[in-house]
Amino acid sequence: MGELKDNISEQIKTAMKAQDKVRLNVLRYLKKLFIENDTSSGSPKPELDIVVAYAKKIKDSIIMYPDGSPQQNGLKEEVKILEEFLPKALTKDDVQKMIEDIKASLAAPNMGAIMKVLSPQIKGRFDGKEASQMVNDSLK
Repeated sequence: MGELKDNISEQIKTAMKAQDKVRLNVLRYLKKLFIENDTSSGSPKPELDIVVAYAKKIKDSIIMYPDGSPQQNGLKEEVKILEEFLPKALTKDDVQKMIEDIKASLAAPNMGAIMKVLSPQIKGRFDGKEASQMVNDSLK
């Protein structure tokens, strides 16, 4: 069992005692995703990738609801809970510096070469689409 999964199992117990329904639901769903990942055919994904994908799915759902609606507020609360298990987010400045460093290290910097180095460094910590746009802008 992974460290992340153990941590989530502990957090589920704490949430049950605290009767924190939202937190409990998010953690239980996450645990379900881990179990499905472990039992799925093929090679299981890293636990962090599962948390990242789940958080992205919720973030993408937030925009479907009107601002301040109970549904949107509920989803925002779920994202906050998931963020506890994600690596610290990067700022635009952090990513810009990474792009410049990667560009400087490459003999012939191009979109594909830069993204190949950048993507694993920012996974789960910064939006990939935004990073692509930044790389594109830096090559102009």
